[in-house]
Amino acid sequence: MRQSQLFGKTSREDPKDAVAANARFLERGGFVFKNSAGVYSFLPLGWRVLQKIARIIREEMNAIGGQELFMPALVEKKYMEPTGRWGVDISLEVLGAGEKEASFVLGWTHEEVLTAIAKHLVNSYKDLPFAAYQIQTKFRNEPRAKSGLLRGREFIMKDLYSFHADEKDFESYYSKVREAYNRVFSRVEVKAVYTVAAGGVFTKKNTHEFQVVSPVGEDTIYVCEKCGYAENKEISSLKAGSACPACGSGVEEKSAIEVGNIFPLGTKYTEALGLQYADEKGHKNYVVMGSYGIGLSRLMATIVEVHHDENGIIWPESVAPFQVHLIELGIRNHELGNIVKNTAEDLYNRLLAKGVDVLYDDRADKTVGEKFADADLIGIPWRVVVSEKMLEKNGFELKKRNRANPEILSAAALVEAVENKKDLL
Repeated sequence: MRQSQLFGKTSREDPKDAVAANARFLERGGFVFKNSAGVYSFLPLGWRVLQKIARIIREEMNAIGGQELFMPALVEKKYMEPTGRWGVDISLEVLGAGEKEASFVLGWTHEEVLTAIAKHLVNSYKDLPFAAYQIQTKFRNEPRAKSGLLRGREFIMKDLYSFHADEKDFESYYSKVREAYNRVFSRVEVKAVYTVAAGGVFTKKNTHEFQVVSPVGEDTIYVCEKCGYAENKEISSLKAGSACPACGSGVEEKSAIEVGNIFPLGTKYTEALGLQYADEKGHKNYVVMGSYGIGLSRLMATIVEVHHDENGIIWPESVAPFQVHLIELGIRNHELGNIVKNTAEDLYNRLLAKGVDVLYDDRADKTVGEKFADADLIGIPWRVVVSEKMLEKNGFELKKRNRANPEILSAAALVEAVENKKDLL
């Protein structure tokens, strides 16, 4: 992608009232556009990041038997009433023209919808277990939309639902999802703490959250640094310094961002909506369910909160919008400058031919300082500079975003380093 053609521009000024790093850098870097409080458009740079996060999640959900589907954003009242979740405070009801009473809600969760579908497909124990997931926009009536993508009225979420013949089978799958979530968070390079939490409007049982320690987090958790056990303050009787229930060491109080959750639903939804199966003896039993969520847009924001410095974002390679930021620093309409441009073009095409994602800063109206500042702000892992100075040294400047010092490499060595993700000295 040529940066001169990229839909989206950088900004030197922080958005008004933005404090959280993700709110500042994602908007300034041209990743998102704030349409309203808690409502964002994802511009091409931001959408590329989200698609890479989605790919990682899909791979891990597919690996544990999840099957992807897509359910409607409009959820009819008839699905939510049996479970008592019509009219809850977080819902956004849809009132059609000429209607005096809403009959639909914008989907903020989909347990009921998928349970109703399963009722038409599940008859016997032979139809169980199964797990289905979607990646879709969710809507919440959030009165305190703030902190960029961390708390929004509209956001992108992966929700997985599993259906089982009994609790034992459910518990086995619950453990598999926990392991899959750990792999997801490891691959995007955030350290998530497995935390005991409340069920909210989803279930009366205790649930588990995946919390990332951060000063901008709105949750408070008590966590043991020795064994990793953690509880959300909402349900905990612990205090800072209390003995950890798991190992006896002292727990610490931390602010944290919830990036995922897993819910043991039991038969709450299947009883309400009449989802049963016949066992080997022909006896009818209610299906046991689990629900498992990851907020993709919130995870994107959390990655920025964890990986940034004062100049901008430092994307992990697994989710970066591009692998390489190629910067041309030549004087236009000058003999040597034209050589720089042609050399940069050749390297750009060579990297593309190797399957490397490249953002090529070919902009003629930006100074050297502006190009470097934009590169730091956008945060692509590898920066390659083609300049007159580099041509004199018969090489290219290669620098990792999270390192202070660059190296000078030949074209062949540079391509090899980027292809193999070699670390710099």
